[in-house]
Amino acid sequence: MIVPVILSGGSGSRLWPLSRKQFPKQFLALTGEKSMFQQTLLRLARLGTAAPIVVCNEEHRFLVSEQLAGVRQLADSILLEPFGRNTAAAVAMAALRLLREGRDELLLVLPADHLLEEGDVLDRAVAAAKRAAENGHMALFGIKPTRPETGYGYIRAAARDAGLPQNVLPVQQFIEKPELARAQSFVDSGDYYWNSGMFLFRASQFLSELQTHEPDIYDTCQLALEKSCEDLAFVRIDAETFACCPENSIDYAVMERTEKACVVPLDSQWNDIGSWQSLWESSDKDGNGNALRGDALVRDSHNCLVHSSGKLVTVLGMQDTVVVETRDALLVAPRERSQEVKQLVDQLNQLERTETKQHCHVSRPWGIYESVHVGERFQVKHITVNPGASLSLQMHHHRAEHWIVVSGTAQVTRDEKTFLLTENQSTFIPMTAVHRLSNPGKIPLQLIEVQSGGYLGEDDIERLEDVYGRVALNED
Repeated sequence: MIVPVILSGGSGSRLWPLSRKQFPKQFLALTGEKSMFQQTLLRLARLGTAAPIVVCNEEHRFLVSEQLAGVRQLADSILLEPFGRNTAAAVAMAALRLLREGRDELLLVLPADHLLEEGDVLDRAVAAAKRAAENGHMALFGIKPTRPETGYGYIRAAARDAGLPQNVLPVQQFIEKPELARAQSFVDSGDYYWNSGMFLFRASQFLSELQTHEPDIYDTCQLALEKSCEDLAFVRIDAETFACCPENSIDYAVMERTEKACVVPLDSQWNDIGSWQSLWESSDKDGNGNALRGDALVRDSHNCLVHSSGKLVTVLGMQDTVVVETRDALLVAPRERSQEVKQLVDQLNQLERTETKQHCHVSRPWGIYESVHVGERFQVKHITVNPGASLSLQMHHHRAEHWIVVSGTAQVTRDEKTFLLTENQSTFIPMTAVHRLSNPGKIPLQLIEVQSGGYLGEDDIERLEDVYGRVALNED
């Protein structure tokens, strides 16, 4: 049986302002109605694999759960990294967990944020990689290049080897991001493939190679798993131990050093959506090459990407330009310089701007909240609580809150009292009052919350009880 390992890390910097640290690109619906993470899940369902292991950042755990539920998928397990240590450690944690359960399965390692064409080509490539992995090889999927791309790594394939299954080739060389002329020569030769970052190998085989070439990663991950704990549907990786783990990718740690590497050619449309330029390349376009999403209108413009998250965005007389609007930020840049957005985000982080970390629209395990307006000593939020869901029992030391129900029914706990509120009714939560908001109904509860006080930060929460395991964490 093939067990997928979905790698769902990311800092949310390359597709800013749409992508944020707390809501990176894999959870965004960039090319359709489903997010790239959900598209990856649905792709696996068509391949007939086992339930996936998802490795993600701890602060994304409820996004992962929500998006799994959104496509009616279940995970084998969700491993929570307290911080990223690159792909070698992430896959090692998944492989070690399986072996601890007595399951030495084949692992299909997939990034959560890649676009990949569905169909028979993918089915055949996975089948060929499976045959290779069953014979002790470690397969890497190589994408047939369609252009001289300088932002990808390349794999040079050797001549056909009788020891490998049909449609599987030996790896001769790994090449990091080449200059344009060299990349063109790779495309012309036909012997080179883009390194997709997708792999298929047996769990024990990967761990054996990792132990040989990077014993520090292997030993640290083994100890981190032993000290990890189960929390609801999650496995929390021990932070103190994991902090000692060296950072390295699967490619550098294992694939470039093992003698068992092979490449499975995949002649398919593929894109890692690593920039606004690559999203433009993968998007449907009008007759002038413009890729438009949301409430966008262009005139006398060519080869632009325009993304509106809410406002009407109009573009006049522009060429090769990226325009991305969100409620709290606007990006305008030449399309060819979209790789530099990461440096722009670094600059914003140095200025301690919050716009790089989260959207005005924030997902929580109980629902969502949206910041409507922030002023001097007050803030207005629109809160939606899912049917049957409940916020934590908590108190605030620096702010009071007014709640006005817009629709649905609210069950309010305030100190010793518990009561119901319905549409157009309201209540006041004084500073330091112990309180909880719940939705006992069958439709979403929507309310307007007005906060007032000297400090309105999300970390002004003393959580007393919580069904989502967040008592020790500063989350709303």
